[in-house]
Amino acid sequence: MFKNKKTYNSLLILIMILALSCTNHQNDKVAKTNTIKEKGFPVIEFDTTYHDFGTLIQGEKASFSFKFRNTGTSSLIIKDAFSTCGCTVPDFSDEPVSPGAEGEIEVLFDSDGKQGLQYKTVTLKLNTKIEEKTLTIKANVLKNNYKS
Repeated sequence: MFKNKKTYNSLLILIMILALSCTNHQNDKVAKTNTIKEKGFPVIEFDTTYHDFGTLIQGEKASFSFKFRNTGTSSLIIKDAFSTCGCTVPDFSDEPVSPGAEGEIEVLFDSDGKQGLQYKTVTLKLNTKIEEKTLTIKANVLKNNYKS
């Protein structure tokens, strides 16, 4: 079948190398999967992601604290929080939230210069599996007829 022993031995060594490299690759995949399971992910769960301030008079400020809990297995980090408008300002801690611990994000809404129904969102950048979460506030702003 093979003309000489050297060709046969070379082919045999090549097959063994390929077989070993495939086995090691499978072991790497298993090791990575196990690391993810052991390490886990933080999971953020809010009491609510929506708040209605009701009716405000133009110029009034209102705030609401969105309360959450880390139900995951590793520390939760809020990397950033930003709003769609300068009238809505989120305040949050950049300290890690341990598994099982609670935290809050306060959202301040300034109705100055606004009128009518207002819907504003705050986007959170997180270290969770789903990297973004959105909080929404609503207010019905009435014109201030007594403002000078």
